[in-house]
Order: sequence, then structure tokens, then C-alpha cells
Amino acid sequence: MAEDEAPVVIPIDGTIDLHTFSPKDVKDLVPEYLLACREREILAVRIIHGKGTGTLRRTVHAILGRLDYVKGFHLAGETAGSWGATIVLLSPQTVCNGDG
Repeated sequence: MAEDEAPVVIPIDGTIDLHTFSPKDVKDLVPEYLLACREREILAVRIIHGKGTGTLRRTVHAILGRLDYVKGFHLAGETAGSWGATIVLLSPQTVCNGDG
């Protein structure tokens, strides 16, 4: 496997910076990252998409709007990236205890 084809290991810490990824990967990357956060009970996530023209922000917001485990999202405050980042609130995973 070529070095540029090797899987990228992303730390699951509640913040992801999309600048390091190809825009074509965002539609799969964002849901996968959010699911990994939920598995670790990280329910507030910051997605850094940059300010730029707003295209990536709109793409991210469209993805978030389609995910049933996203409780809500909003642009970050001044200290967390302003309109260059989005804060996402996730629903916790439901635990099935087998009682019905």
C-alpha cells in the first residue's frame, strides 16, 4: 500500500479539523467521526471547517441535518473558532439491556 493510501488514524477527542482531509471524503468522514465520538460518550463535538467561502460549512451542516443522532448544531463562539467551526450536540447511544 502506498504511503498516501495508508489509513489515517484520527484521534477521537471531540474535535476534528477538516482542513487535513480531501473535501470528497467529508460526507463519509463526518458521520463516522461522530459515531466514534458517541461510542466514547463524547456528546459535544467541534468540527473545524474553516471560514473560506462557506462551501465546506454548508456541506457539513447539510450532513448534520440528515443524521438522526444529532440533537442540534450551531456555529462556535468566538473562543472556539467563530463561524469557522461548528459545535455539534449528539444524542447518547441507547443501551439495550435485553429486558424487552
